[in-house]
Amino acid sequence: MFKTFDTIFKGATLVNHDGSSKRDIGVVSGRIVEIGDLTRASGGEVIDCTGLHILPGIIDSQVHFREPGKEYKEDLESGSRSAVLGGVTAVFEMPNTNPLTISKEALNDKIKRGFHRMHCDYAFWVGATRDNIYELAELEKLPGVAGIKVFMGSSTGDLLVEDDRSVRLILQNTRRRIAFHSEDEARLKERKAFCVTEDVLSHPVWRDEATALQCTQRLVKIARETGARIHILHLSTAEEVEFLKEYKDIATVEVTHHHLTLSADDYQRFGTFIQMNPPIREKRHREGLWYGVQQGIIDILGSDHAPHTLEEKYKPYPLSPSGITGVQTTAAIMLTHVNAGKISLERFVDLTSHGPNRVFGISCKGRIAVGYDADLTIVDLKRQEIITNTLVGSRAGWTPYDGKKVKGWPVGTIIRGMRVMWEGEIVTSSQGEPVKFTEVLL
Repeated sequence: MFKTFDTIFKGATLVNHDGSSKRDIGVVSGRIVEIGDLTRASGGEVIDCTGLHILPGIIDSQVHFREPGKEYKEDLESGSRSAVLGGVTAVFEMPNTNPLTISKEALNDKIKRGFHRMHCDYAFWVGATRDNIYELAELEKLPGVAGIKVFMGSSTGDLLVEDDRSVRLILQNTRRRIAFHSEDEARLKERKAFCVTEDVLSHPVWRDEATALQCTQRLVKIARETGARIHILHLSTAEEVEFLKEYKDIATVEVTHHHLTLSADDYQRFGTFIQMNPPIREKRHREGLWYGVQQGIIDILGSDHAPHTLEEKYKPYPLSPSGITGVQTTAAIMLTHVNAGKISLERFVDLTSHGPNRVFGISCKGRIAVGYDADLTIVDLKRQEIITNTLVGSRAGWTPYDGKKVKGWPVGTIIRGMRVMWEGEIVTSSQGEPVKFTEVLL
């Protein structure tokens, strides 16, 4: 039967829930309406993707875009520009801005700032504090909210809830899955003497593996007692992988491509430019995280994109702030791992699309399936490039991977059927809109 579509993506190898094969995609009004052989169909636009792979749009569920308050580092427009240049179709932005995203007013302000100004679709995490605990049940249900975020160890910003009583109250007063920065604040204070001035090598010594593990163990205990669901962000230790594999009924897990790619040996070369919380650690931890990826213990890959200016990162440790740019390099770095045989392409898709869809209950995103938004990341697995600072769309203007050779490159970012990025150029004006979630749909 002859059919007409708004857009046909033709000739690619499609990777989705039923494997990899050559299939076309037909799109109408921003939604996928047919998958298969569409050679006899017509489209308002036919995009030839021969030789390329089409993946479900990458969803980065942990980014810091710094707006409002520190737009000199990044803002919603520049951060989302970097995202779509890297093949990312949606982001969840963190609450440690100024003012903090801890109220309905602050959330609505961010949503308005992002609407048709951000290049990708978006949601915002709401920060938990001791003062807004009894408002969280309402806040987590608001449109555009990814969920509630809790900092149990001090990091960038002013959000900190480190005591078990407050964490228990947070979990008792919420229903959605709660995300945690899991580092034990008391141990960080006890070990402050290990933070050596002008020696960034002391960063993972101060914020050691026990600092992370002890906090994660506390969280799991409280979650079990309260019957709550938790999400551990940016996992960094082999010990946490071993521990969490016994608690997959209540705990989901994120890892960053930085922790899968870098190790403590890289501090000698990169210095404070790979300083982040929790830290880049010894190689055994990196291998432990890869075990978690390969065994299915880890659910999601996030970038923890956390930009600072060059001037700030050049400050002597520990005056240098923690945080690494990363939203633009996720695809290139991880596809290089795919080409090296470290991870399958299907598992990469599970971590960046199916995983966020499943863990956070995203509505109509995270899969290539009929009825879903036509959010697509189009990649050339054979393409070899060199990552450079000049390619970075972030206002920060730098990446720790400057000069790194990669194999596998995002060539197209499609959001709700719109070709937003193509061959390194933004080709559609910013049309970003809030992501919807199944747990709060009316």
